[in-house]
Amino acid sequence: MLKTTLVDTNWLGRPRSIAAVLLESDGHRAILDPGPASGLPALRAHLAERGLSVADLEAILLTHIHLDHAGATGLLVRENPRLEIYVHQAGMLHMADPSKLLASADRLWPGQLGVLFGETLPVPLGNLRVLKGGETLVLGARSLQVLYTPGHASHHVSYFDPAEGTAFVGDTAGFYLEGLPYPIPVAPPPDIDLEIWNVSLDAIAALQPSRMLLTHFGYAENPTVLIREYRESLRRWSALAADFLRTQPDEQRGLDAFVAATKAEIEQRLAPADAEHCLFNIGLNLSWLGLARYHRKRAAASAKAD
Repeated sequence: MLKTTLVDTNWLGRPRSIAAVLLESDGHRAILDPGPASGLPALRAHLAERGLSVADLEAILLTHIHLDHAGATGLLVRENPRLEIYVHQAGMLHMADPSKLLASADRLWPGQLGVLFGETLPVPLGNLRVLKGGETLVLGARSLQVLYTPGHASHHVSYFDPAEGTAFVGDTAGFYLEGLPYPIPVAPPPDIDLEIWNVSLDAIAALQPSRMLLTHFGYAENPTVLIREYRESLRRWSALAADFLRTQPDEQRGLDAFVAATKAEIEQRLAPADAEHCLFNIGLNLSWLGLARYHRKRAAASAKAD
C-alpha cells in the first residue's frame, strides 16, 4: 500500500512555507526534500506522531541541493548512517562538500544562514546515489520515474509516481499556495535559464500528472493550468527584468524597480495576508539577481556570436 504525506516543516514558525514529503510503501520509508535543518523539529515531531523516527527511514530523495530543500540531509545521515541519498550528478559533490554551496548562499543571505537554515553538514560519498534523469527508483512497492528538470537550477530533478499520478516538482513550478490564483516565480542565481526551464515544464506536462506537489507549498490539483500560468509568470517577470536592466542607470535602481513592480503584482493578485506570506518567503531581490544574470549571460553570448 502506498502512502504519501505532506509534512509542513513550519519554517521559522511559518506554516505553508517549506514542505517535506514522507513516502511509505510496504515498510519502506523515504523523505523527499527534508528541508533545512531549522525545520527538523517539525519533521521529527511528525515522524513521532506516526510512531516513527529518523532511524526508520531508508532514503532521502532530493529535487535539488538548495538549503531550503536539502540542508538537513547531512544531519539526518549522521543520525542514520544507512540512509541512501538520491541527488542529481551536478549536485553530488556539493552534498559531499557543501563549502561552496554555503559560500554562495551566504552571499545571498549574509550572516543569516544559521538562523534561516540551521547547520548544514557534509554527506559521506558512500551514502550518495547519483541521478542523471531517466531512472526508475523502486521504493518498496512504489516506483518513481526521475526527470531531469533544470531551469531553476542545473541540478534539479523531479519525480513522478505513475500509480498515484503525482509529480513532485520541487521548485520547477514556483511558489504556489493551494487554492490561490497564480504561481509566483522563484528564480534565484546562478543557474536560471528560461529556455531550458520551459523544456522542463514540457517534460512534466507530457506525463499528464493528475496533481503536482510543490515544495512551496502543497498540491496543485490542475497541473495543466498551473504550468500554463507559471510559464506566463516567468515570461512576464523576465520581461520586467530585461526592461529594468535596459532603462535603469544602475544595478540598485534596477533591483528597486523590479521589486516594486513584482511586489505590486502580488499585492494586487492576493489577499493581504496571503500576499504578506508569499513576500516573506520568496525573496524578490533573489529573483532579480537570477533573472538579471540570465539576461546578461544571453547578451554576452549574443555579442560573442556576432
